[in-house]
Amino acid sequence: MPASRLHFVRHGEVFNPRGLLYERLDGFPLSDLGHEMAQAAAEELAGMNREISKLYVSPLERTRQSAAPVANEFGLEPTIEERIIEPWNRLRGYPLGPRALLAKPALAIHLYNPYRPSWGEPFQEIASRMTGAALAGWESVDSGDVVFVSHQLPIWMTYRSAQGLSLPHNPRNRRCSLSSITSFDVVGGKLVPVDYREPGLRHAGLI
Repeated sequence: MPASRLHFVRHGEVFNPRGLLYERLDGFPLSDLGHEMAQAAAEELAGMNREISKLYVSPLERTRQSAAPVANEFGLEPTIEERIIEPWNRLRGYPLGPRALLAKPALAIHLYNPYRPSWGEPFQEIASRMTGAALAGWESVDSGDVVFVSHQLPIWMTYRSAQGLSLPHNPRNRRCSLSSITSFDVVGGKLVPVDYREPGLRHAGLI
């Protein structure tokens, strides 16, 4: 039989003193607090008292660093899964939010359709690749749970798609904090959200 449950873990806090949209750029590792958050997520998984059989990780540095405590906790070798990587974005390398347009006004040409979105990878493509990776991971083991260490928007698209919600959304309303754990079962070949935890914020004293 396949896996019992799937857990999507977001990476910890990134060292980003300039406040840039780092997307898939190199040179953005975890901060000291980010490493602590990642450890808190690994300990949260261990505290669930569930067998973890497989660990998949996005190829980016911050996710590989965040996966390391999980690998150590459960004695697993992380497997790189390209489909759970951060979405591409034409604004990468620029300051987050409206400051990007102050830095380069010409970027405004990419902001004509927030529902796709026109400035980056389409929401539907993100949801499709994430769901494909999730279901493949579900079938990749004979028992136990599977952990995926990924990024905020991909995990949020997985959740909204599984719930049948509209993929366009207000980014401020994403329920996917740093080092959070979003868990799914698979029922009838479809993802079903079953749990959400925020060990990273709890460790940082923010909840």
